[in-house]
Amino acid sequence: MSLVLYSVKDRIGYLTLNRPLKRNALNHELISELKTAFTRAEADAHVKVVVLKANGESFCAGADLAYLQELQNFSYEENLADSNHLKELFLQIYQLKKVVIAQVQGHALAGGCGLVTVCDFAFAVPEARLGYTEVKIGFIPAIVLVFLLRKISEQKAKQLLLSGDLVTAGVAMQLGLINELAPAEALEDTVYSFAQKLIKNNSGQSMELTKKMISEVQSLPIREALDYAAQMNATARLTDDCRKGIGAFLNKQEIVW
Repeated sequence: MSLVLYSVKDRIGYLTLNRPLKRNALNHELISELKTAFTRAEADAHVKVVVLKANGESFCAGADLAYLQELQNFSYEENLADSNHLKELFLQIYQLKKVVIAQVQGHALAGGCGLVTVCDFAFAVPEARLGYTEVKIGFIPAIVLVFLLRKISEQKAKQLLLSGDLVTAGVAMQLGLINELAPAEALEDTVYSFAQKLIKNNSGQSMELTKKMISEVQSLPIREALDYAAQMNATARLTDDCRKGIGAFLNKQEIVW
């Protein structure tokens, strides 16, 4: 049985976590299948926007219990290799050339909340609870911390990471982790409508370059950041999408992306 299902509908690539009986808990195999699925979606010419969703009541419950027990016997080198495996997935999602939307139909805990964090947008049902519970079991939210500090303020990140408490989706939205709430019966359609807005209104090349800049520019000193921005601006002007978009705008034509 595939742990991650792949499907395409109306230029949306759906990646579905498929371990419902295990609350879609993360293990080495699931992380591997997610990496493969995201690579496939990025290369798929029929996909413009990617949606990460899940089967079952939970979005993702974090690390699998059997997996955690297995880690108890790992050496430092084995733990480092395993940590790099998760790091590569989070970075892949964060830097994916296509927009990624998390469709959170249930609880997202620890590493599962990490998956939500690295997506570009997140939509959730009000009943969902989210949080980084690692400190409660003597662990640390090490990898997701790097991304969370880019997404929300240090004060809000400390509130979530150091308390280890779960928060409602509504509170998560106030903190900047969730973009929008939708009732369970409307979540699928809400995400679909938002994805279609991006697909129909926005240039794929422009969204790709903007995502790349957001990833790169934050670590640069101001002058280097501005030099980089000027270079990217010049690069964007030479893209097919920019020529097409400006041409259509000047000729008062509808732009079809």
